[in-house]
Amino acid sequence: MNYFCSWALLLATSLFLSCSSDNDVIIEEAEEISPVILDLNAVPYPKLSDYNFFKQPLADLDPVYGVLPYEPISSLFSDYAKKKRFVWMPEGVTATYEGDAKSFHFPTGTVLIKNFYYENVQPGNSKKLLETRLMIKQADEWVFANYVWNDQQTEALLNMNGSFVPVIWIENGQTKEVNYRIPNGAECVTCHNSSEIPLPIGTKPQHLNKNYSYSTGIQNQLQKWKDFGYLSDFPNQINTLVNYNDTTQDLELRVRSYFDINCAHCHSENGFCNYRSMRFGFEHTHDHTKMGVCGHPDENISPWTNGGNPTHIIKPGNHEKSVVYYRLNTTLENIRMPLRGRTIIHEEAVGMISQWIDSLEDTCE
Repeated sequence: MNYFCSWALLLATSLFLSCSSDNDVIIEEAEEISPVILDLNAVPYPKLSDYNFFKQPLADLDPVYGVLPYEPISSLFSDYAKKKRFVWMPEGVTATYEGDAKSFHFPTGTVLIKNFYYENVQPGNSKKLLETRLMIKQADEWVFANYVWNDQQTEALLNMNGSFVPVIWIENGQTKEVNYRIPNGAECVTCHNSSEIPLPIGTKPQHLNKNYSYSTGIQNQLQKWKDFGYLSDFPNQINTLVNYNDTTQDLELRVRSYFDINCAHCHSENGFCNYRSMRFGFEHTHDHTKMGVCGHPDENISPWTNGGNPTHIIKPGNHEKSVVYYRLNTTLENIRMPLRGRTIIHEEAVGMISQWIDSLEDTCE
């Protein structure tokens, strides 16, 4: 009897472990599915939470499965606002590489998610989310959807009308303030414009070829996209920007990288400012003339330069005679550059570009 009971117990235990093992294999092999909700016939949704991009609480911006964070090497300046970016694609589709300086060709259903916020906001020294911008790839074009966060930081609501949000915050020990501009739909198209077709700006291979610290470890972003199934392939060698904030990098590479991410989308053959002579894409600016070095301005901005009299777009050795310096170092809407996205002066960039101009040894005829 005891022998039979022992044998029966052993058999039962063996079957239990076998079943547990089978179940474990099934669980491990089960493919996780993204819980994102996207009906291209119904977007844009009225609330950001309707997409289910992020876990609750929404303001933590903790992405669900399938929503990958990414970060460009150099960032477009937006009045010192910080940004968190994410990409999501439907199951079974991938983006394709079309050139170092061209945005990936994204499949229908792709969503690019960019959140704007400030830290150390006063009073309270807290984080404050202002807006979340979506670019959604329809079958034939990208559409914009802008979501404005409520004061409670619990939800963001669709609003394409544009607005202002006053913000006082501390940046590097200094108290700063801005009447932050949330753009309307027409303003979005001004920058995201190529031959009247809206396109992403910061999703070019030359912007993303860098390591990123994921929850699973540090990995090259392009390789991560490929491994996850979001990118078909990319070349081993990419003409890559540097971080213009990194003072250990070559000064001219920093300036070229700044011009690329902040200026090239307008100053291109098919951009909003294509009538200007400058071409600020990183692939062009190894040629100084493309940046306007020794070039003559086609507009006299001297009346708005507080006594300055710029003679060239960029005058080698003298930033105070350079139009670029004055366009960056002003908040006047009629002459400031970039046209959109900033209302205050990017002081660090002005200093960097002034230093670079003063270092130039080109001789103008």
